[in-house]
Amino acid sequence: MAILKCSELTKRYGHVCALDHISLSIEPGRIVGLLGPNGSGKTTLIKLANGLLTPSSGEILINGSKPGIESKRFTSYLPERTCIPVWMTAKQLLDFYNDFYGDFNKDAARQMFSRLGIDEGKTIKQMSKGTREKVQLILVMSRKAGLYLLDEPIGGVDPATRDYILNTIISNYNPEASVIISTHLISDVESVLDDVIFINAGQVVLTSSVDDIREHNGKSVDALFREVFKC
Repeated sequence: MAILKCSELTKRYGHVCALDHISLSIEPGRIVGLLGPNGSGKTTLIKLANGLLTPSSGEILINGSKPGIESKRFTSYLPERTCIPVWMTAKQLLDFYNDFYGDFNKDAARQMFSRLGIDEGKTIKQMSKGTREKVQLILVMSRKAGLYLLDEPIGGVDPATRDYILNTIISNYNPEASVIISTHLISDVESVLDDVIFINAGQVVLTSSVDDIREHNGKSVDALFREVFKC
């Protein structure tokens, strides 16, 4: 069964069509890059998958069910903007996630905090923007979820930290799960991707495995993306 399946999925905001009859399927055990320019519909698709928006028409299924209470237990979501309470300390967040999510691995999260030098006694408000984003990503990736939805997970961190974060993603997720990474930083994430979805103006332009792109197009995902979306 597909982890995520869209059938003629459409989302409109008034007269603006953010997603236009898209159909796609993501299988278990894949790390998928959701790639497209600004305003292409990436965040809308991720919010629909997480049940934060409802379709205008068509259907989206998570592990065979419409987004809802059950899918939220199955899905671990990293929003584009940090949304953890700034008054809480890192330790309080660990305790909160441990109480709230039955699949949360507190020890793994604590080890990652330690490796990145994150002080559990500090409040989120006392941390830099980049550190806040690291904290939130660690919390999200420390769940044993079936689907990870990551909206711009490395957009706000320095290049030296990106490799660590990508290694965190691929070493901590459930191998039977799938990961969807929405990002503009294609060259940074390409090495961890199994598949890519190119999306533009609310429509899927291309779906392919990374291996097929390299074999049949003779170029990197980043090079193909630049070619497809050149101004």
